[in-house]
Amino acid sequence: QVQLVESGGGSVQAGGSLRLSCAVFGFTYSSYCMGWFRQAPGKEREGVATIDYGGSTSYADSVKGRFTISQDNAKNTLYLQMNSLKPEDTAMYYCAADYKWWLRLRASEYNYWGQGTQVTVSS
Repeated sequence: QVQLVESGGGSVQAGGSLRLSCAVFGFTYSSYCMGWFRQAPGKEREGVATIDYGGSTSYADSVKGRFTISQDNAKNTLYLQMNSLKPEDTAMYYCAADYKWWLRLRASEYNYWGQGTQVTVSS
């Protein structure tokens, strides 16, 4: 059974930084895409950053240059380093994974999701 567990969310002032972590259990596919998605109240879930099994990354335009996605395969953990945070980054952040390595930022097609971790950025 696949399980994704996020941590690291919290409240921070604009300009600050947070690092999100996603521990992945039971996901045994050798080819995959994993990523971070977010959903603010009243808005659709959107892709933030993804990384595939080869290390190729994709980022939403709104976070390029500020966020960095990485993975530690030895620890089965996905990370999202978020710098220069803005109030518009406030959202629930979700970790997702799928064997369809080409998905990138297409949130609706991912099969496995975590429960989410809240990020709140105040001005």
